[in-house]
Amino acid sequence: MVTQAPNTPSAAVKPIPRIPRKPRAMSGTGGRTAALFLTPFFAVFAVAMVAPVIYAMVLSFFAQQKSGLGFGEAKTSFVGLENYLQVLQSETFTGGIGRLALYCLFYIPCMVGGALLFALLMDAAVARARKLFQLLVFLPHAVPGVIAALIWAYLYTPGVSPIVSVLETGGISLNFLDNQMILPSIVNIAVWEWTGYNVIILFTALQAVPREILEAARVDGAGEIRAAISIKLPLILPALSVIMLFTVIGTLQLFTEPSIISKATASVTSTWVPNMWAFDAAFNRHNLNQAAAASIIIALMAAVLSWAVTRFSSRNKA
Repeated sequence: MVTQAPNTPSAAVKPIPRIPRKPRAMSGTGGRTAALFLTPFFAVFAVAMVAPVIYAMVLSFFAQQKSGLGFGEAKTSFVGLENYLQVLQSETFTGGIGRLALYCLFYIPCMVGGALLFALLMDAAVARARKLFQLLVFLPHAVPGVIAALIWAYLYTPGVSPIVSVLETGGISLNFLDNQMILPSIVNIAVWEWTGYNVIILFTALQAVPREILEAARVDGAGEIRAAISIKLPLILPALSVIMLFTVIGTLQLFTEPSIISKATASVTSTWVPNMWAFDAAFNRHNLNQAAAASIIIALMAAVLSWAVTRFSSRNKA
């Protein structure tokens, strides 16, 4: 007779531990494909950006010198930092830096403040014809800088300018091209050109602000001005920081507007700003070495100011 074993509780079945999968490395085919698409960019970047900077740095440490009384063939000699010292000791170059600093004091608050005001107006409920207003604000940026400078040179020139004629009819005699008015006149051209571009950036950032927050603020009794100052402005600070960074870099590249205006007035010389000084050194005085040194100095100024703006923005975010 076969007896059965008494029923015993079955042992608990332990789950099989899962071995975490390692992330799959990019296959060789994918890496080669990415490299294939990125190679043209890096090749153009190296040829158009990196190589000229390196060449300018090399040029800045050399000079063309003639032996004896200055006769004979010029020889290229290593002079170290002499070109940099000569550039920094030049009164016209340092004067251009001071003039550029004044330009920044006028231009940056006017352009950034105007762009912020227009963007807030477009985002507000009171802006009915928003698309038309957006087009009108952005339209000046679509005009090339050379054409814009030519247009404003015509509007500034006495005898042909309708603006000057209207002001004279009203008894106001104003010369936009004299020494006292030339700096605000050039600032006006740049503000007219670049405000619309920055309006679009700020307006796009404002569109990303959660509408629920604004609706809650309106329920609490906040008006458009209070909502703009207390809610919208803090939330678009990153976009505002980017605008400030690009604006600071752009001001150091000032060249087109004063170069065109210089054809209509003697108030703007060929060395009015640092970029014009470097251009004059290279193509009028044929001193490529000093022009390269001036270019490196301008690039270092841009790097330092960019670092300062980025550092200041990061502190505000914290």
